This record gives sequence, C-alpha cells and structure tokens, in this order.
Amino acid sequence: MSLRRIGRLFSPYRWQLAIVTAIIVASSIVGLASPFLLRAVIDTALPQKNMRLLAWLVIGMVAVAAVTSAFGVMQTWISTRVGQHVMHGLRTSVFGHLQRQSIAFFTRTRTGEVQSRITNDIGGMESVVTSTATSIAANLTTAIATAVAMVALSWRLSLISLVVMPPAVYLTRKVARMRRAITTQQQRELANLNVTIEEGLSISGVQLAKTMGTGPSLVERFTASSSRLIDLELRSQLAGRWRMASLSIIFAAIPAIIYLAAGLPFTAGAVTIGTLIAFTTLQSSLFRPVTGLLSTSVSVISSLALFARIFEYLDLPVEVDDPAHPVTIDPAQVAGHVRLEDVTFAYPSADRAALAGIDLDVPAGTTLALVGETGSGKTTLASLIARLFDPSSGAVRIDGIDIRDLRLADLAAVVGVVSQETYLLHTTVRENLRYARPDATDAEIETAARSAQIHDLIAGLPDGYDTMVGSRGHRFSGGEKQRLAIARTLLRDPRVLVLDEATSALDTETERAVQKAFDNLARGRTTITIAHRLSTVRNADQIVVLDHGHVVEAGTHLSLIASEGRYAELAA
Repeated sequence: MSLRRIGRLFSPYRWQLAIVTAIIVASSIVGLASPFLLRAVIDTALPQKNMRLLAWLVIGMVAVAAVTSAFGVMQTWISTRVGQHVMHGLRTSVFGHLQRQSIAFFTRTRTGEVQSRITNDIGGMESVVTSTATSIAANLTTAIATAVAMVALSWRLSLISLVVMPPAVYLTRKVARMRRAITTQQQRELANLNVTIEEGLSISGVQLAKTMGTGPSLVERFTASSSRLIDLELRSQLAGRWRMASLSIIFAAIPAIIYLAAGLPFTAGAVTIGTLIAFTTLQSSLFRPVTGLLSTSVSVISSLALFARIFEYLDLPVEVDDPAHPVTIDPAQVAGHVRLEDVTFAYPSADRAALAGIDLDVPAGTTLALVGETGSGKTTLASLIARLFDPSSGAVRIDGIDIRDLRLADLAAVVGVVSQETYLLHTTVRENLRYARPDATDAEIETAARSAQIHDLIAGLPDGYDTMVGSRGHRFSGGEKQRLAIARTLLRDPRVLVLDEATSALDTETERAVQKAFDNLARGRTTITIAHRLSTVRNADQIVVLDHGHVVEAGTHLSLIASEGRYAELAA
C-alpha cells in the first residue's frame, strides 16, 4: 500500500502543515541556543566572575525555554486540529461509502465487522494521524540542527556519537514489521469481539439466547475472544522490546565513551570542560529526537495494517449507484406505470437464476399481486422495482424510464416499500415517523397515523407521539409496528408501492386492521403486493403466479380459478 495515498489525506491541510513545520524549525533553532549559553556560563561567566554576563546568560536560558514552550503549544493546537479533521474525513468517507453499498454487501458481511472498521480501526490510527506528521517534522528538524551544532562544537566527538545510527535503524525496521503483523491480528480479533457483542446483546440476540439457553456459551465465546486480545496486546507491547532496550543501553553508553575519549592522553586539553558538557547535552538532545523518529516509524508501519483495512472498504465497488447522467424527474408528476422487460436476476454464486425472463406490465394506479411458494422469487422481484438490486439482464421501467437512469433519491421518492421486517429506530414515535420526511409537520404526522389506523393507539400512550419506541420497536406488537411503517410510508406519498404484507403471523383482528391500513395506503397508487394469504389479493387487477423464478400464470382471481391451474391449487 502506497504511503502516497495516506499523504493525500493531509493534502487539503498543506498550508496548516507548512505553518507547523515553520514553527518546528523555529523552535529547534531557538532551542539550540541552550547548550551554547551553558558553555559560556561554564567557560566564561563563572571563571571570570562576570555577574552581568552570567545574568544575561541565565535570562537567555529562561527566554529560550519560554519561547520553545509557546511554540510547542501552537504546534500542538494546529497539528491536533489537522489530525482530527483528517480523522473526521476518514470516518465520514467510510460511512458514506458503506451507505452506498448494495443490500448484497450487508447480507454477506457481519454487522460487527462493519462497526469495527469504523470505530476500532479508525480509532486505532487516531494518535498516528494526529501527531505523526508533526512528530516526524519536529524530531527530524531537531536531529539535523543538533547534529550541525555538535559538529560545530567538535567533529571528532560527533563521529563517536553517530556510530550508533546504523544498528538503530536496522533494529527499528525489524520491530516495526513485527508490530504490523500483530496489529492486523488485533483488529481481526476486535472485529470478532464486536460481532459477539452485536449478536449477544441486541434485543433479538438476548431473546434468542434466553430461549435457546445459549447464554453461557456466548459468555465463553466472548471471554475467549477477550483473552486472545490480552495476549495480542502483550505481544504488541513487547514486540522487539529487548531490541529497543539494548538500543537504549547503547545510547546511554555513548556519553561515557565520550568522557573517556576526552580524558585520553592524545585528546587531553583539546576540549574544554564547557564544550564537553555542552556537547553531551546536545548529544542527549540528539538521541531523544532520533529515538522519537524510530518510535514513530514503528507506529507508522504498524498503523499501515489499519489503513489497509480502511482503504479496503473505501475501494469496494458500488454495485447500485447513481447514474453518471441521471434523468431529471419531478416525483410529484410521476404517474406510476411500471414495466418489467425480460428481467433476469441471479444472486452471486447461486446455482440458478432467482428470476428468469420476467415480462410484466402494471398500468398506473392498478394493483399487481405476486403469489407463489417460498423461494419462487416474489421478494426478489419486488426488490428489483425498489432497485435494492439491479437485474442481470433486462430492464425495470417507471413511466418508460429505466430506473437505473434515475437518481436513487428520486427513485426512493417514487417507490415506497413496506417490508416484511419493520425496522424502528430507538427514538420517539414522532421521530420514527418523521424519518421518512424530516420536514413533516406534527399535523401531517397525525394525519398519516390516522390513515394507518394507529393514531388512537399512539394517543393512548403515556407520552403520546413522544413515547420512546425502544430498541427495534420491541415495545410494540407486530401489527402495531406494521401500521407505524405504513404511516411512515404515507408521509412520503410515493406513486408506486411495494407491499410485503407480513400479515401471516397476525391474529385475525389485527390482520383486519393492518389490511385496512394497507387499503388506505394503496388508494390511488400503483401497488405491487407480495401475497402471503390469497384472501388479501382477490380484488387485485392482476395476479401473477411465480414458480422458481418464472411466471407460470397471470390473470384476475376469477379467471385463474376458472383455469384450474397453479393458482387454483394454491387457493385450494
């Protein structure tokens, strides 16, 4: 993976980074005055008892510390701000890109995995993104400036100091490779942990665990995953620790060697005490940024594993996307004439096509009922009309326009879906309904609820429309959730309706109320209904019988009964 791509994340902030770099350079240059001031104190001011000079030198030392501290605060503020904006850009890019993925992506991907990429992976690289660029600039500038000053003081002693560099670089590269491999394993294990949390602590997961008695095994699974994370974190922290410790010992030994060298007969008197102290002070100032650079390189190389996982998601192709040149429509002017022309669709890696050669014509304002046994292709066909998938061949048209030529937002305004599984958000009833149309007034929300036969029930709740729905709407029954979903769709006022009735599991009285709400919803619209009970589709303008992805019969209820074919068998 190219570091250039990571660098491009920072390109919008090049001027801020340039300012930070300038501050770092200025801070490094100002900071270099300290050892020279110290040498002057030891070699000149103190021996000569020049109090005036001593006072100015001490004031200079304090001023250097104050200026470098002020520079440090400015540098931290700018670099942290830039880093957080980069993090924000990454988070929103990944979230936005995943929102554009097709339903197929989410059916084959674990929910916890997706959450882990956005939270754990991006969170894990936060310190690297926030501080790495400035850390490299600061340490590199300081190291170069310090090396120049050391050579100016004594080039011979400088050679002794720099001999440690080659082994330091070699050891650091080995440690970085070890950390990167462990980081990849850590993120995979964190994703597994997230999946266990999602599956074990969601309301549906808790209900399943309690009814199946699998709670203890879920705890064991979570415990094992958490234990593996402990081991990986220990390995990550200790990876190359002995190598880096030996490096620290070498760094600590260099000043001792320099003192020894300064005392040898052939060098005795060549270096003043002030120069020696100033040099060893500079040397520690050199090793600190060098160690910082080496540590930063370890962090950067380790974080490449995180960047790889994030870029993997950003590089996912969008299977169902807005067209390059969309047809502009006014959703309010759409009549709702739906046509399917020789439509074939196959799921990836499926043995056979889910739909094959489907030709259907649904005039505006009419009703089409799709019937057939489980697996016949009813839900797949309805999903194609809402463009949750694109057909493998053929076309789905509304008012003669291929829906692939429409913006997804325009299509969503034209086609409304009430699915078999009603999803409600963990917020108030009012906000759940307003989710369909954020600008809806309270009066419009109540009108939609009345049409969906749910207003009286909501009004009877302790907090009315401000009642919290609860996780996934579990405080409401199946029929109540279905009517809330109908009210939500009514607010959008789509011209084409796709209805997955989901009344098969409801009692007769609840089904009657939901069916009445469906009838109110369908009035004056083109309606495509997936029928689970044939009694609900008797009055449909067209009834299409599907079998293994093929249309085997089509007609009205009476004509299909009279033909004594597949529909008549299902009715019987």
